[in-house]
Amino acid sequence: MRLNKLTQTAVTALEDIKARDIKVLDVRKLSTFYDFLVIATAESNRQVKALAHHVRDRMKEAGARVLGLEGEEAGEWALVDCGDIVIHVMQPAVRAYYNLEELWDAGATRRRVKAA
Repeated sequence: MRLNKLTQTAVTALEDIKARDIKVLDVRKLSTFYDFLVIATAESNRQVKALAHHVRDRMKEAGARVLGLEGEEAGEWALVDCGDIVIHVMQPAVRAYYNLEELWDAGATRRRVKAA
């Protein structure tokens, strides 16, 4: 399935620049807006920005339609919108505060992906 390959492309791009705690959430049963959320942690503003740009570039190369990149200015939380896949890159404090995993995990199938 194409979505699985694109999701794996996003995860690999995050692993390339040492993102931590990468999680893929299948939210198809919870939302009609997108199918998968990919959430990762970055240690600094610079790493958030680098990860977001790298993911955007790799997704474009893989043929994904990148609709937008948000939040890169502040560098605490960046979102790469690829339509059916949305990638969140957050610093630890922001990730803990918003706790997207708990918000979206009510019935979603969660799959952990270990960073290399």
